[in-house]
Amino acid sequence: MSHPEPRLLPVGDSAILIEFADEIDDAVNDRVHTLAHFLRAQTHTGMIDLIPAYSSLLVCYDPAQIGFASMREYLAASLLSTQAQSTFTARVIEIPAKYGGEFAPDLAFITQWSGLTETQVIDLHASQIYRVYFIGFTPGFAYLGAVPAKIAAPRLATPRTRVPAGSIGIAGRQTGIYPMETPGGWRLIGRTTQKLFDVQNDPPALFQPGDRVRFVPC
Repeated sequence: MSHPEPRLLPVGDSAILIEFADEIDDAVNDRVHTLAHFLRAQTHTGMIDLIPAYSSLLVCYDPAQIGFASMREYLAASLLSTQAQSTFTARVIEIPAKYGGEFAPDLAFITQWSGLTETQVIDLHASQIYRVYFIGFTPGFAYLGAVPAKIAAPRLATPRTRVPAGSIGIAGRQTGIYPMETPGGWRLIGRTTQKLFDVQNDPPALFQPGDRVRFVPC
């Protein structure tokens, strides 16, 4: 549910959480990224990091340069700015995706669960333009949504101890790509050779919160 007014909540002694709602909603997420885009363009002394999530924005600041009250006042004023309420143009990143076969150990489960054929599952997954809600779990791992409801299969009951880098998975209404080999419990339906995280790049993660992602079967 969206809040009538955004909540500005203290987080420790060096951050403020701007909470727009307590649900996943694309319109709310647009507000989060629009505000983040606006604040990044400012040169406010003391603000050191912005961390967008589904329905909130964490603003980290240096308490040696600015106090909580002053930072909160600045953010409250920013929320009223017309520029902070306008829209911004998101990047669309295309990801080559090899669906099925050895790269998709859970595709058969999703076909049984959904009642669709493998081709229908793949076509549905590739038909969407997904938004990057936020980055987490491992460096460069983007939580993408929303997966069509017909193929929004549940996570594995027991996570795998090893998921290869580049694996494309589904977990409920979300999809994502494992940037590196890790344990994981998402349903795997394909793989990409696209490198998603490289410490030599700036920024090192290919995806940024607010981006859009399109999977291109190859």
